Amino acid sequence: MAYFNGGSRAVVDILSKLRNVEKPVPVDHSFCELGSIRYHIQVLESDQENIFFSISTPRLSQDEPNPNGLADFILQDIKTKYLNFADIIQPPKEGYKLTLKLNFSKLTRTKDHTKAINMVSSLHVAILNSQLKDTLKNVWMGDIIQGSTMPIKLVNHKQEPFFVLRAPKKITVIFPMRFKDESDVILATSFFQELADLGSKFPKAPHCEWSPIPPQELRGEHFENLCTNGGFVSFGIFKRHVKGKKADKTAWILLNFQQYVRYHVKCTKGFIQRRMRYRLEVLSEEIEQARIGGEAKIRKQSTKQRKTWLRFSNSKKMKRGIKAFADQIKRLRLRIKIRGLGRLHRYFFHVPKFPALGWHAKLD
Repeated sequence: MAYFNGGSRAVVDILSKLRNVEKPVPVDHSFCELGSIRYHIQVLESDQENIFFSISTPRLSQDEPNPNGLADFILQDIKTKYLNFADIIQPPKEGYKLTLKLNFSKLTRTKDHTKAINMVSSLHVAILNSQLKDTLKNVWMGDIIQGSTMPIKLVNHKQEPFFVLRAPKKITVIFPMRFKDESDVILATSFFQELADLGSKFPKAPHCEWSPIPPQELRGEHFENLCTNGGFVSFGIFKRHVKGKKADKTAWILLNFQQYVRYHVKCTKGFIQRRMRYRLEVLSEEIEQARIGGEAKIRKQSTKQRKTWLRFSNSKKMKRGIKAFADQIKRLRLRIKIRGLGRLHRYFFHVPKFPALGWHAKLD
């Protein structure tokens, strides 16, 4: 499954500009992202090397032990990851859960400086990842509520909760899927079915199931949490998935699953639109070529008919001319008639008429 870069672009822009500042300038920025993540960036005029970075993230679970701050294991993870350029300030700035003092002067290479800025911009992802990883570990060990199989509601994004509960020999994670467009529902449903079929072929992969109706594990939940148009996707997480480095990957995948599905649906719609546009262009070209070819054929046929008509009309004229010429020649070849010549001819060349040899009388 693809991993998404969940860094804040605003944080990257501000920290990159502070690096290129030539004159000492005091900075005090406060802004909010994704509706619930708040940032505060401060640089004192007297201390330009240190940047005070404060962040406040929403609670992943309502059962979080320290709602006003971060747990010790999260602070320890952050201290380990950001050791080269950040120190944790205790207590944090009022209204925020964590305050870091950043010092990038030790990072001489541009590559290291850019990497550090990207790590700071994705601090909220690291916090949520640590919270989910600890929740999965506690659910597996049975430390939440002994002997209880009630699902734990986790909220990564607003109005997009998912549920974690303990099942025999595994942890079940259930995602209610909601979409705005009906076309998105069709594409996502097809993707879920393919994902479930493909996952069954790999025994080491988390078991995936999709159901159009709420599973039995969510009985008793509020109706608003069960009202979906994309069904419910369930993953079976085993013990090997919540240990060591696999725990980080498992938590990251679960946090980004809903965003990944939306990204997949968006890319699929774009691909379908491009293919439809391409086929429409090909069809238009074929129709245009057929139209042009038909016009050329009609033009060729009309030209051929015109030539045939001209050839036929010319032959008729020629025949009439030849006939007239022949008639003139015939007239020239006729004998000249002189009046009285026939009488003279009969006089000199008279042939006597002899009577018949036998006479017979008519009988009454």
